[in-house]
Amino acid sequence: MKFTLSILALFTGLLMTAQTNTYSISFDNALHHEAIIEATFPDLTSDTVEFRMSRTSPGRYALHEFAKNVYGFQATDSKGNPLTVTRPNPYAWEVSGHDGTIKIKYILFANRGGGTYSQVDETHAHLNIPATFMFSPELSEREIEVTFDVREDLDWKVATQLPLVSGTTYSAPDLQYFMDSPTEISNYMLRSFEVDDKTINLALHHNGTEEEADEYFEKVKKVVLAEKDVYGELPDYDYGSYTFLACYIPNASGDGMEHRNSTILTSTRSLADGGMERNIGTVSHEFFHSWNVERIRPKTLEPFDFEEANMSGALWFAEGFTSYYTGLILCRAGLSSPQSYVEGLAGTFNYVWNSPARQFFNPIEMSFQAPFVDAATSVDPVNRENMFISYYSYGSVLGLALDLSLREKDLNLDGFMKYVWKKYGKAENPYTIENLHGALSEYAGKSFGDQFFNSYIYKSDMPDYKTLMESVGVILEQAETAPYFGSYVLMSRDNSGYRILRNTKMNSPAYVAGLDSGDVILSINDKPLAEDQSFDDYLMQFNLGEALQVKYTRYGEEKTTELVLTPSPDYSFSLMEDKDLKPSKEMLEHRKEWLKVE
Repeated sequence: MKFTLSILALFTGLLMTAQTNTYSISFDNALHHEAIIEATFPDLTSDTVEFRMSRTSPGRYALHEFAKNVYGFQATDSKGNPLTVTRPNPYAWEVSGHDGTIKIKYILFANRGGGTYSQVDETHAHLNIPATFMFSPELSEREIEVTFDVREDLDWKVATQLPLVSGTTYSAPDLQYFMDSPTEISNYMLRSFEVDDKTINLALHHNGTEEEADEYFEKVKKVVLAEKDVYGELPDYDYGSYTFLACYIPNASGDGMEHRNSTILTSTRSLADGGMERNIGTVSHEFFHSWNVERIRPKTLEPFDFEEANMSGALWFAEGFTSYYTGLILCRAGLSSPQSYVEGLAGTFNYVWNSPARQFFNPIEMSFQAPFVDAATSVDPVNRENMFISYYSYGSVLGLALDLSLREKDLNLDGFMKYVWKKYGKAENPYTIENLHGALSEYAGKSFGDQFFNSYIYKSDMPDYKTLMESVGVILEQAETAPYFGSYVLMSRDNSGYRILRNTKMNSPAYVAGLDSGDVILSINDKPLAEDQSFDDYLMQFNLGEALQVKYTRYGEEKTTELVLTPSPDYSFSLMEDKDLKPSKEMLEHRKEWLKVE
């Protein structure tokens, strides 16, 4: 019996080896941003096999045409004989005439180091897998091995969530995991610490010092521990570790992108030049995703589609609630002060509160817009100033309202997130919006859950923020009276006037006056323009509510219109004590529980 089992095990092992797709990638021409990818696909049964470049990338919600950067494609059989290649569509290569094995080889141009694309140069090989490696849809369940032929002359080494096989060869159990495994190859600095038998790594590629890396890693550790406190535990990472892949270099593209057991962090800001404080917010946001999105996962993102964009109505929760915690965690971790955190709420709040877009879409429908806005590109003008609110921002202000509303019931958003984690995330059961509605009703009571979802998720009503903020000793009030125009305006290049650079907001003074993007304001009430004067300063000389005569040009033709300035609709957030008001003991206690600071 033992002999038979050994033979069976050997046969099974050989079969698995035969059905492993293998890749290698080399970087001899890194100077010119090229990589050479070779791959072998054995034990094929179909006469014709399709190979594709992905059109999507995990963590993104829009299409990205990675095939445009592939050239020099070749296909041979196991003996090196060339095979027939046809192109059925812009994203695919069909190969036929093989002998059971197909070997492919191609050149990739890669020069954008962020969370979606790849970048190859003599500083690093920054690889997002969908932007780099072809795949065959019919072989997506196979195990994968990839060998990174690192540039030893540049002291490169590999950082990735992929498990190591040996040397610089790594494996993935299937295509989904492979595509979700970004890889940084560079002379990075590595820092690690242990939490609950799990290893948290920071692979930091930067032009700074070891001392700066040490200081920054202390901040990273504080974020990790503060976020663990929300859920009570870390996720069960597949291979026992989580890795931050940080590139803070001049040739990077600022971004952050979560993955199952790792995240990409990129910025042109060095740690010495503001990045020590400003880059840590991305750490906070992306690490929170290792619970919320990666494991507390919308059903609409499962399985992730590499040929079409997944459309999800849950991004107000997946991205928005994560955005709410981004700044809150920094405050709880002692990386920002309560005052700066509270005052910083104004920007996101005003953007959402003052947007005319809520008349068109609720948070679910705003989430549906992701395929058009998430780093998607188009050449035709759009009207996002009036019809779109970022689901990051929309969800963030709703997360704030839900947190403070729950605290009035001696509950809190931490408790709700932990409840959803245990019900859906830890077991990795994807959720629907109806599931979230039901979970809130179970956690806080049916009437509370129904009221929140019926008013603010299925509809576009706004909570009573003034009362909610007062409960934690924060004053929400109209900002200092200043003229409100209704669009972004800068001095034109030839200093002839102020050019309106964005669509005017619906019902704003500029919109009502018939002004539009591209118009150049020559004067108001014949007041001359100062060459270096900002438009906001220029407006300060006019009275609110007064009818003003505006001269402007549109398509080279001079026109006039009448405009009435109104007060700014923006609000400010302030701690009561900064306004010489005394918060009650109860308010201070609620604030302490909220911000977890003394």
